[in-house]
Parts: sequence; structure tokens; C-alpha cells
Amino acid sequence: MSAAALLDRAALAAIEALEATDDIEFAVRLLANTPTHENRDPALLRQWAATADEFGAALAPVACTARVMESADGLERGLLARYTSRPVPTVELFTDTLALAEELIDRLGWRHWYPAGSVRAAAVAHEAVHEQLHHGPEKTALKRSLNHVVLRAGRHRLYGHVAGADEIAAHAYARTVCGLGRSPLLLTAALATAAEPKHGSPQGSPHGRKK
Repeated sequence: MSAAALLDRAALAAIEALEATDDIEFAVRLLANTPTHENRDPALLRQWAATADEFGAALAPVACTARVMESADGLERGLLARYTSRPVPTVELFTDTLALAEELIDRLGWRHWYPAGSVRAAAVAHEAVHEQLHHGPEKTALKRSLNHVVLRAGRHRLYGHVAGADEIAAHAYARTVCGLGRSPLLLTAALATAAEPKHGSPQGSPHGRKK
């Protein structure tokens, strides 16, 4: 499916509205659509989104040690990339979704934000940093920076997990290390807007994860 076939007048108008939305707002929407956050204060969600974005952007570059493989059925699954840890750590890239993303970037005039080949690089970077955010000191550091305290006992505090914050941090990391002008979250939203009327797929994260 080509971008030209997907982008009718209504879809183009919707994507233009997305373009005018700042990157933190996309992160806020990601949190708002994540289970456990349904009744959260919007101001708190914005604070968490901005903190997670800043945290991810400041992470040091890490090499991808997982095996990288390619598949061709991403549009049907609503996926651009997926990480699996078993039997061996693997980043699966969906070439049809990547190709549509590149075509969409050209059609929308977004090449100055997303240089040629940067979508693939950003997908790999995104998945590579997730391992740090799920295991190791960065997981604890992110929790502390979000300051979501669920229990206090004297001077001691127990920090809770903020669902979706690691996803925002990973997007911010990918944006930074790949030199993107806008967050991958904008491109994700544009892809969902273009494909949803044709495929009926729900808007959501294009990154799958299996442990």
C-alpha cells in the first residue's frame, strides 16, 4: 500500500493538525492511553511526559547487541519494530511499515526532520535502549526522576512504576542519537492516521515487545 493511496484529503488534513502538535503532547497522549492512567491529572501526565522525554534524551548512546532481522507483515500487525528476548535477543524490523514511513515522509515534506534511513536507525536505537530501561540502573534512575512515590516510611520512599514512561524515554533517546528534528511519535501518529481508515488498525505504539 503506497502513501499516495492512503492519503485522501481528510487524512492529509488530520496529519497537518498532528504536525502542529508539539512532541510532548504526543507523549502525554501516549500516557493517557496507557492503562492505569485513565483518571490521572493531565498536568501530572504532562510533567511525567516531559521528565521521561528529558531523561531519554540525556541517555548515553548504546550499541544494539540484539540480532536484527526483517519481516514483511508489519502493516497487518500495526507494527514497525518488535523486540523479543527469547530464544535470543532479537529486534524484528517490519520492512513494509518502514517503506511506508519513508514514502510518507517524502509525501509530507518531512525529510528535514527524518533524514533518509533514519526511521530504521531510530527503530533499532529505540529497541536497543529498552533493555537498559527494563533492567539495570537506568530503570531505577527513571523511576526516581519521575518521583512517583507510592509509599513513604520516615526518610525512605518507594517509587512506583509509571506505565508508558519507558516508551517515551526510548523515543526521546532515538530522536537524539539519530539526529531527528521531531520525535518518532509524530511519525507514528501520522502512520496510524494514514493507515487506520484503510486497515481498521487501532492507534498505538508501533513497537512490540515480548519477553
